[in-house]
Amino acid sequence: MDEPVSIEQVVATRLRSLRTTLGLSLDDLAARTNLSPSTISRIETGKRAISLDVLQPLASALHVSVDALLDMSGDDDVVIRPAPSRSGGRTTWTLSRATGSAIALKIRMEPGARTPKPRVHPGHDWFFVLEGRVRLVLGDREIVVEPGEAAEFSTMTPHAFEALDGPAELITIFDRDGQRAHVHGEPG
Repeated sequence: MDEPVSIEQVVATRLRSLRTTLGLSLDDLAARTNLSPSTISRIETGKRAISLDVLQPLASALHVSVDALLDMSGDDDVVIRPAPSRSGGRTTWTLSRATGSAIALKIRMEPGARTPKPRVHPGHDWFFVLEGRVRLVLGDREIVVEPGEAAEFSTMTPHAFEALDGPAELITIFDRDGQRAHVHGEPG
């Protein structure tokens, strides 16, 4: 029979996972929290008790809430329950956790009156068309991506995409640079 997992074990595992996912060394995280690298290491390995005075700066530095670190309920550590977010003619569902190295979204686009302006940013994008047709502007090229097809490209090439001839749904995956441009920037 499996032993029950303690809250300390869960928090220690989450802290280490978040730190490594964000590409932070113990020294990097220590600099952000004013804690010593050895204190953080002992917390991550379960050799130091976790207290609020260390949990708060760690959560802040890792961009999560203390509640998220302490949550032991249900299957939320596995199952993602996306909620729609609407902006202009797009509805977006986030399909991955904010702590991952890549972001996955489902997007439903309505055809617009104006074509989105192509943008450039560091990173790499990928999308798969579930339904409808998508017009991808990639530099000087215009490419129609049909249902069941995928597109993958460097985002250093000016790019934009839009629904063509009717609504379109797609799954897109991009890296952290793409997240800053697509999720925190303007749609398109």
